[in-house]
Amino acid sequence: MAENLTIARPYAEAIFAAADADGKLQAWSQALQRLAMIVSDADMHNAIGDPKIGPEQLYGLVAAGAGDTLSGEVQNFVRVLIQNDRLEVLPEIATLFESLKNEREGVVEAQIESAFPVDDAALAQLVGDLERRFKRKVRPQLHIDRALIGGALIKVGDEVIDGTVRGRLASMASALRAE
Repeated sequence: MAENLTIARPYAEAIFAAADADGKLQAWSQALQRLAMIVSDADMHNAIGDPKIGPEQLYGLVAAGAGDTLSGEVQNFVRVLIQNDRLEVLPEIATLFESLKNEREGVVEAQIESAFPVDDAALAQLVGDLERRFKRKVRPQLHIDRALIGGALIKVGDEVIDGTVRGRLASMASALRAE
């Protein structure tokens, strides 16, 4: 994975610079997310590694999966990745691009796992608290995980805020073992 990130970084940075200069960050973000989904498909992954499938056939498969949504610039980018045998790192390119875009826009993504559904008012309050703490706009991604028993687990960048019942029980068990 680290090797793929190393390979993907120059591509993501180059695309970000071009998209930022042209004012097309959102369009590129959407295109890269769609392409990453296509490339992540198991059948597509097998096709990428198949020596019987030539570059034009591979491009045809990607283009067919994307439909008519690829601009000329994006089509050229896909061709460059295929030519350089880098199509398999497209998901990492999309992730790095999104990180650069979020940084430019002053946005941080928050992964929020909750044991129960969270109503809109509680989510808005939580997002407001996180924005004050991180001094950035927060884009929440909410997931329900019943195994948490209660509370919420929040991941923002490298920071984890564990307010779950399961987390508290684990820390109590750890403390009891230490005594």
